[in-house]
Amino acid sequence: MLQLLDHVRVILINTTHPGNIGATARAMKNMGVSELVLVAPKRYPADEADWRAAGAKDVLENAVIVNSVEEAIEGCGLVLGTSARERKIPWPLFDPRESAERAQQSLQAGNKVAIMFGREDRGLTNEELQKCHFHVHIPTNEAYSSLNLGAAVQVLCYEMRMALLGEHPLSGKTLDRWDHPLANAADVERMMVHLEQVLIDVDFLESGSTNQVMTRLRRLFTRQQLDAMEVNILRGILRSTQKALVSRDGGSIAE
Repeated sequence: MLQLLDHVRVILINTTHPGNIGATARAMKNMGVSELVLVAPKRYPADEADWRAAGAKDVLENAVIVNSVEEAIEGCGLVLGTSARERKIPWPLFDPRESAERAQQSLQAGNKVAIMFGREDRGLTNEELQKCHFHVHIPTNEAYSSLNLGAAVQVLCYEMRMALLGEHPLSGKTLDRWDHPLANAADVERMMVHLEQVLIDVDFLESGSTNQVMTRLRRLFTRQQLDAMEVNILRGILRSTQKALVSRDGGSIAE
């Protein structure tokens, strides 16, 4: 079961201090997690990262640097976002142990799991968190709740390892065989863009609107963890809606 840790991806976004990248690599290797993706780090490569990594320089050497969250989560069937506070529109929120139990089930079903960690000073943005299936909150001492990035990574990777070792209540349950793989993050994102355009076309939304309808719809679909066939069906419905509009009003279809 521990080989499934090879399908866990740790994502750090806009990390300011390179030492935190090194500490993350060390925490990952302690728990047997090896895939590290860095989204636009402020300063990297850097000697401080190598020093803090200690014996985990191989994790750093294999780290992938990308420019966007969309690139970082590409190919992942389940995306977890770490969050230190409740949001205006609540999202499914679990502690590290509950998160690991759900991630374990997804890993056993053949999906890659991503865990996103935000900036040291302000975490993940609302837009980034909306790309996650659920959020993870590490309960800390209210009198001193600040948690170092490397320590946060250690907690999440530890719980992933324990879940796969069979130490959690849900670990022994057999998954029902699903008929299609989960849709990856890029396919769901394309569907959301398509959906927004159709809602504008049918005058349900105004172009450039900042209301919360799309945020709530995104929460609905990410919470359900759509499979690839379900996304294809929804895209087909959207295309048929656009064709009906064209037949009625003339014009062209934009996806």
